[in-house]
Parts: sequence; C-alpha cells; structure tokens
Amino acid sequence: MNNKIYNLLVDKGAIMQGHFVLTSGLHSNKYIEKFRVLEDPNSLEIICREMAVKFDKVDIVVSAAIGGILLSSGVAKEYNVNGIFCERVEGELVFKRGFQIPEGSNVLIVEDIVTTGGSIKEIINLLKDYNVNIKGICSLAHRGDNIDFGYQYEPLVQIDIETWDSNEIPDWLSKIQITKPGSTGK
Repeated sequence: MNNKIYNLLVDKGAIMQGHFVLTSGLHSNKYIEKFRVLEDPNSLEIICREMAVKFDKVDIVVSAAIGGILLSSGVAKEYNVNGIFCERVEGELVFKRGFQIPEGSNVLIVEDIVTTGGSIKEIINLLKDYNVNIKGICSLAHRGDNIDFGYQYEPLVQIDIETWDSNEIPDWLSKIQITKPGSTGK
C-alpha cells in the first residue's frame, strides 16, 4: 500500500464513517470522499505524479467524468500528453466534446475509487472501437475485491471496506441513517 497516499486521504478527511449507498448500489459503513483530496491542487499533483510513475510510453490518458476529469488532466500533464474523459449519455459512457484518439495510441485509463470496476470495464469496451493499445489502469483507491480487467491494474491504495447488497445489510448498519454521496448517474 502507498502509505503517502493513504495518509493524504486520512489527513484530508476523505475516509468517512456512517451508512452509505455507493454508486454501485452496494451499502457500506465507510466511504472515500475523493474530492477532499482532489479539491486541493497540491494533493492532486501528488496523486497524479504517483499514478504517472506506474506506467511509461503513454500517449493519451482517459477517464470517466466527474472525478476522473481532474485525474486525467493531472496525469496527462505529467506525461505532457492530452487527458480526455467520457461521460454518461442516457446511462451509457461515450466520448463527447470532439475528443480525438489517434489509432494505435498507448492509452492509460485512470479512475478515482474502484469498488466493482464497472466504469473501467465500460471504458475498456468503449476503447475497443478505437484500435488503441491500453497500457494499463490506475486508480486512486481500490475498495473492493480483486478485479482482473485483462490489463495491468495499479491502484495507489487498497482500502478494505466491507460492502453489502441491500438485502444483506447487517442490523447494526441498518440502524444508521443512509447517506448517498456523489453519484455518477449510473
């Protein structure tokens, strides 16, 4: 685990306790509010630099909106390349805004927090139409089970956070008022 990044998350108050419904629909007693570190330019720079050192020969950095936009741009700055993002239109991730992805590009996918990996899998499927070389995937934090995306995956921090389906919520957690933090519109 990258202690520097974990300590940054703790110092900025990004690791929260309560009863949360995650974007994936799962329930948890902990939540990582990524914007506590992403809102601070110095913390963002540290995170992006740590992501960039994980991979080499990157031509373009891709993420999903919203939190990923800052990461994509920051990591791209480290490589001196473009950082682009996809966003949801009627529930599906698409590239808008005239972004160009040259054929044969070496692409790095960056993500903020990963639980089930659903958004990353969608980005991988989206990129299949572009005939590119996916160099790998990097996330700020991974809070779920191990996931094989079919490409090298490097989370900066692995944080063990239990999650439950809505029909398996423990009694002690069901007594805590639900908070629905930021949502991507899935």
